[in-house]
Amino acid sequence: VADKEKDKAKPNFNPSGLLAAATKTVEHGDGSKTVLKYHEPPEARKPHLGWRLYVFKGKEQVDLLHIHRQSAYLIGRDRTVADIPVEHPSCSKQHAVIQHRQVMEKNEFGEAKQVIKPFVIDLESTNGTSVNDEQIPTSRYFELQAGDVIKFGDSLREYVLLHDEAA
Repeated sequence: VADKEKDKAKPNFNPSGLLAAATKTVEHGDGSKTVLKYHEPPEARKPHLGWRLYVFKGKEQVDLLHIHRQSAYLIGRDRTVADIPVEHPSCSKQHAVIQHRQVMEKNEFGEAKQVIKPFVIDLESTNGTSVNDEQIPTSRYFELQAGDVIKFGDSLREYVLLHDEAA
């Protein structure tokens, strides 16, 4: 017990996380605050291609979202912070992010070049995110391809990803 008392008297220089929380906090007009679960990585870039999400409910297209105007889009039920709001109760307040990232890619000749590609990352949501009916791992970037079908939680809405050059 005496040793623990001495430890409390010594300075603790370990990171508390308070500074990180303060930089990822959004303040709303009513004075309330929301701590964001996600912040963009250094390799985040706005894409050159005109990426779009076609939103389907069953066989009917219900929306068209242009996702090339900024580098990241937060998907979730919390309308105060979500770029793409979802209504379904199985979706988390901050469910997932579609992030455009600059990555190195080698062509068939072995030459490396930098390209901007879309990725999705599940923000440890309760009911997960799936791409082409396969559950993706949480907290990891998952590369998206043109034609991929993304689903959030148990929602019946399907988000089909296409770009200007997709045939």
